[in-house]
Amino acid sequence: MTLSPTAALSRAGVSIWLDDLSRKRIESGELRELIGSHDVVGVTTNPTIFAAAIGGGVGYGDRIASCAGRGLDAAQTIIELTTADVADACDVFAEVFEQSGGRDGRVSIEVEPGLARDAAGTVAQARELWQRVGRPNAMIKIPATVEGLEAITETIAAGISVNVTLIFSLERYRQVINAYLTGLERARQAGHDLSAIHSVASFFVSRVDTEIDGRLTALGTEEAASLKGQAGVANARLAYEVFEQSFASERARLLLELGANAQRPLWASTGVKDPSLPDTLYVSELVAADVVNTMPEATLRAFADHGEVRGDTITSEYLEANQLLNAIDALGVDYVKVTGQLEAEGLQKFDASWAELCATVERELERAASA
Repeated sequence: MTLSPTAALSRAGVSIWLDDLSRKRIESGELRELIGSHDVVGVTTNPTIFAAAIGGGVGYGDRIASCAGRGLDAAQTIIELTTADVADACDVFAEVFEQSGGRDGRVSIEVEPGLARDAAGTVAQARELWQRVGRPNAMIKIPATVEGLEAITETIAAGISVNVTLIFSLERYRQVINAYLTGLERARQAGHDLSAIHSVASFFVSRVDTEIDGRLTALGTEEAASLKGQAGVANARLAYEVFEQSFASERARLLLELGANAQRPLWASTGVKDPSLPDTLYVSELVAADVVNTMPEATLRAFADHGEVRGDTITSEYLEANQLLNAIDALGVDYVKVTGQLEAEGLQKFDASWAELCATVERELERAASA
């Protein structure tokens, strides 16, 4: 029997997560249906996703009216709505969570973007969100800023599962893994069950191509043009090499022998933004064991329709990936500047989405209060 593209992807070691969530998806049964039809085993969210969901208005009217009746402000209402969505989605994936031993069936919720440079504030809200969702298969998303590294360690040390987001550079990824391992060491000292703590590290892909390709285009040479559309995949492949090396270390091995879980790489930003590139590029070219690929719905359905799984497309490509990034660097496209800019822009985008979400909820609260 021929496997579907998504089933073949899962068999190759890739956990398929959906990068989207809304009350409509939950209540219509569509989210549950994707488990069976498209092998989806998890969900990621962010402020942009919730801004679109709640701004769309479908399924939130009664809940917003209830919040207005209780005198909640916009920020309190957002937490009320988003944690309810995540808790209900966790329940949808409860069976997946149990069958995978906690590896999958995960639903991520992100701390408020304004806390990205505030380690203590991030830890406090991570604890609050974890308690409010109240499901063991939740994950708290923390951005991989310098301040976020401290928050990751503190949150893991408290026994809370974490999805580290907005990772663009290999150096920052190494720091993220160190923060995770330090958190596990402290969790062990505090008496937590290491086997119950899970983490993924969200390495962004398509945004790297968008930024680097723009700079290559500006150079206007044939050599620069020949390197376009490849940096995102190369960068992610080298991130997987970092993952392999880091979790083969003596430090990691000791923790794994005590029941800890490796922090899996998660490919994020996997929707293709350049229409000249194949729409399944960031899925088919990033296949290996122990990875997660979180996909927007369009990418998921495209891969289900015509995606190809050619086995492991990462671990034999390290040399070529290094050579590609070196060639780009030799043309004057500075990797450190590019990844630093992408982190700053990512935070700005989430700040803008959060402001939009707050304004939308404020309007709805006022409308409900005057009804």
